Amino acid sequence: MAKRIDYYDDPDAPAPNSRVPSVNVIVTNAADEILTIRRSDNGNWAVPGGAIDLGESIPQAAIRETLEETGVLSKITGLVGTYSDPRHVILYTSNGEARQEFSIVLTAQPISGEPTPSDESREVRWVPREQVTELQMDRSMRMRIKHYLADTALPYIG
Repeated sequence: MAKRIDYYDDPDAPAPNSRVPSVNVIVTNAADEILTIRRSDNGNWAVPGGAIDLGESIPQAAIRETLEETGVLSKITGLVGTYSDPRHVILYTSNGEARQEFSIVLTAQPISGEPTPSDESREVRWVPREQVTELQMDRSMRMRIKHYLADTALPYIG
């Protein structure tokens, strides 16, 4: 199976050969739980997200990726921040792509649907906000969620 390997400030990381605009979405329900997925490609927990396709806006990509990965239709409500640290490289073993991080993280609320796994997510579940950072996840995902949980008035820009 193809894998995703995240490197951060690692001398063994491959040199980046692409940069793809992507989006992550922190969806919270009425109980203030966060929608999470267990990724199929590395087993880590994350919030939904993926590449922004040509012809698609940032909010359209966020809504589409969330629905595809979780079965939950959502509406976008805000911005957590932007993430473009060149020390974060993501290797996709299926094709040798070594992607430099470039992600916009948005917030959303669910409209309809039930958490349902997909090809990209082994598990999908709502997690209480005080427990979400205890899940096994990549360092960059944990940082994005912590920025959301900090609840500052300004978006993170990095």
